[in-house]
Amino acid sequence: MRIAVTSSGDGLDSAVDVRFGRAAKFVVVDSESNAVEVVDNTQNLNAAQGAGIQAAQNVSEAKVDVVVTGHCGPNAYRALNAAGIKVVNGASGTVAQAVEDFKSGKLKAADDADVEGHWV
Repeated sequence: MRIAVTSSGDGLDSAVDVRFGRAAKFVVVDSESNAVEVVDNTQNLNAAQGAGIQAAQNVSEAKVDVVVTGHCGPNAYRALNAAGIKVVNGASGTVAQAVEDFKSGKLKAADDADVEGHWV
């Protein structure tokens, strides 16, 4: 399974970015091989609109199965859901901790967005 975690940096020790669409990066972890890949999302940091949808496209192109983040808005949630990507909200701490929390069942897939659109 490929798990994308919203991140402020490039590795497992980086802090989770609580914003999905405006996260600086996505750290993608393969749960079977433990391989790590970084997907840049900086073009969306200052986007006037559409950051969540574009970020969803970025992780979809990275062929992830699940996104672990702090919060996800409605447009991004719908785009991820349409791409068959599960959304997990409520992550905090480091990327490594968020992955472990998801794998251990402490974080569960969301049924919907947990913030309003254009949340910053």
